[in-house]
Formats: sequence, structure tokens, C-alpha cells
Amino acid sequence: MIQGTTSDAGKSTLVAGLARAWARRGVAVAPFKPQNMALNSAVTVDGGEIGRSQYLQAQAAGIAPTTDLNPVLLKPSSDVGAQVIVHGRAVAAMNAGDYHQYKKQALAAVLASHARLAASYARVVVEGAGSPAEINLREGDIANMGFAEAVDCPVILVADIDRGGVFAQLVGTLELLSESERARVAGFVINRFRGDIALLQPGLDWLEARTGKPVFGVLEYLHGLHLDAEDAIDTQQTTADDALIVQVPVTPRISNHTDFDALRAHPRVDLRFVGPGEIPEPADLIVLAGSKNTRADCEWLKAAGWGDRLKRHLRYGGKVLGICGGYQMLGQEIADPDGIEDSPGTTAGFGLFDLATRLDRAKHLQNVTGAMAAGGAVAGYRIHCGVTTGADRARPFLYLEDGPDGALSADGQIAGTYLHGLFDTAAGCDAILAWAGLADAGSGDQSERREASLERLADAVEAAIDLEALP
Repeated sequence: MIQGTTSDAGKSTLVAGLARAWARRGVAVAPFKPQNMALNSAVTVDGGEIGRSQYLQAQAAGIAPTTDLNPVLLKPSSDVGAQVIVHGRAVAAMNAGDYHQYKKQALAAVLASHARLAASYARVVVEGAGSPAEINLREGDIANMGFAEAVDCPVILVADIDRGGVFAQLVGTLELLSESERARVAGFVINRFRGDIALLQPGLDWLEARTGKPVFGVLEYLHGLHLDAEDAIDTQQTTADDALIVQVPVTPRISNHTDFDALRAHPRVDLRFVGPGEIPEPADLIVLAGSKNTRADCEWLKAAGWGDRLKRHLRYGGKVLGICGGYQMLGQEIADPDGIEDSPGTTAGFGLFDLATRLDRAKHLQNVTGAMAAGGAVAGYRIHCGVTTGADRARPFLYLEDGPDGALSADGQIAGTYLHGLFDTAAGCDAILAWAGLADAGSGDQSERREASLERLADAVEAAIDLEALP
């Protein structure tokens, strides 16, 4: 099991790198994350929902993504509540206290999934969540040491040296563990190192002497990896002179922002995430992303002035695209009478489409292919609650294998769709960018970029870590 001293220490990346390295050696390997809290998710081959990082790790391992890889997924809808997804299906919306009481049931689901994987694969590489030293979350833990102790699993602790204080991270984490948990830690991996390893060696020697545990390896800082983020938004931008400028406002509950990874990597697209308080510059395309709390995020955008910005942007000939929750926001209203995402109620949308959305308990989960109404193949996946109706659906933006999807305004400036991942294929990205005003975009395939990054990551893991030395 890979546990981290902090969130974003490199757990997901190390699991993916180990999975690919072992898979290249012919080892049947599966990734596993008992409990994930993330708003980036994906649809599995068995029709469920898992964290996006486990979907990526399945590709690294060369196996089909199933719900057993991430049996419990928490999708926050507020600071104190989340949708709880077990074995790929939403079971309830719970506040933190309710979920704490539910953990015994969640642990049963976790252990059942792990048992199935352990029976089918020679190695299961487990990813922890956050830090095992979060004292307030220790009771009933199913994500870190609680799980490791339940299945008698050795632990490797990974820390991010780029943040600074790496030795304090590692030693401090050990100090806050119980005696049995401390004994379970087999050793360490240090992530994101840049510089002369000889200058780090005295610290490594001290760490091993201080803890009695080995440093299995030091991974270099790998720039430019095109790997799906679990939750963090990468704001790296391109500065090509002739780039199409794409803006994405970052709302409090933005979800599936991995939709934009292909644009971030595109040499002719300048992708700009606009955070709270930032004043956006003029753009060619504004995209409203998905959301885990669509009504609240729509109100947040209106309070931040995006209603006027969208109208001004359209007056100057810009394009607007809404994806999933962003598509729902472009309509007249979003109704949530049953309190699916938050308290029951109805919120006015931006009114750019003659459409209305009613959220319901049934979640639509599907991988689909199709084409733009204007031509150009697309492929992606649906993860959404709600049914959208109204006159503007008579002009679909896409035609998917199961029927029309989304809407396109009469003047062609505004589009909406429920399809995630529509930029991931070269054909789909080219078609969407052509609609947005970038002809002959020459887009690459995001899956191919991801595959090249996984190979590069595995090379780095094998260079830094003696796999035979791992427990």
C-alpha cells in the first residue's frame, strides 16, 4: 500500500508507475483505492463510477476499469456533505457525521472488492488517501492504516520533497502512528526531487539511521506528464501567439475538469482557468464545466459577474460551451425538488437556452460515441443527474449512438452537452475547436499522450526503485 505524508504527495502517480512497471514485466497487477474523495470521476466497463485516478491506473496496469478498483467514492457537494458512491452507484447524500456512522458498511464493501482483486491478480497496489496521521480521522479509518491493518498489508510512505520539509514530513508521520502501524511501514519513497542526488544523500542516510527503515528510491521531478488529476487543477498555460484563448471559470464544486487536459496540452490553445477574484481577459471560447452542486455553483458564477461577462462575450462574437452541469446552467432554470445535490429548490440559470433541467435520483452513467451535428466524430462519457427539456433541444449539438444530445443556439454561438471527454480524441477535439474558431487544429489524441506519459513514468520508477526490494 502506498500512503502519503500529505495530499498530493504523489500516491496516485507512484501507484500508476508501479502498476505499469510490473505490467511491463508480465505481472498481473491491479490498482486499488479503498476510499477516494474526488470530483473527477469516470465510467467503468461494468457501468459504474470510480475516481478518475483509478481509471488512469487501470490503463497503467493494462486492465479494464471496474468498480472494484475504487469501491467507495465520495463526491463533495458542500463543505460538510458529499454524495456517497459504493461499488459504482450512488447510495446517499451524507454529512460527515452520517458518513462516519456508515463506515462499517463501507468497510464491508471495501474488503469485498479487495478480496475479489486479490483472488484475480498477483499484485494489488493500494493507494491511501490524504495522510495516515490525520488524528481526527483515525477512528473507523478505511482509507489508510485502518485498511492496511484489516488486510495485513505492508505500507510504503511517499513524501513530496518539492514542498520542502521532507524529513519532517516522514519522521513526523511515523511519530503520530501507533506502534503496530509504525511497524507496518516498510520504507519510504521521496517524490519530485530535482538537483544533485549527492547533496540529498546525507539526509537519506540520517533518515534511515533515525527510523531504521530504508529509502526505496528518490523519484525525479517529471515535467510535462499528461496524467489525469485526482482533483487538483493544473493552471499551466501555453503562450503561442496564434492560440485560441479558452477560459474556464473555477467554481467551488467544479467536477471532471480533466475534460480540459487535452486543451492544456494543445500547442494552439491557451487554456486559462479563472479563479475567484480574478478578472478574465477577452477570450475566444468560454466553457462552463461540470459541477457537483450545479445550483450553488450557478449562483456563485452570477455573484462573480459571469452573467454580464457571458453576454458581453457573445456580443463580441465569442463562443460559449456548457458541459454537463455547465450545460444545465445555460438554461432557464435548474430544479432540485428532492434535494439531490443540496437543499430542495429551484435556481434560475443564465437564460441563454430555452431549456429547463430537473435533477433526479437516477444517475446517467455511460460511455458513448457519436458525432457533432456539424460533422466530426466524438467520444466520451456521461455522468450526470437530471433531465433537460425545452425547445432548444430541437437543435442538438451532438448526435450520439443513443440519440441527440445537448443544444446549439440558432446563431451557432452557444452550445451545451452532457458529454465529458469530448476533447480527448483528436477528431473530437478538432471538431469542437473548429466550431470555436480554430481551423485545422491538428489535435493529438489524449489517450496516446497519456500512454506516452505512463511509459515515461514507469521508466523513471524502474530507474529509481529496485522493484525486487519492495515488500
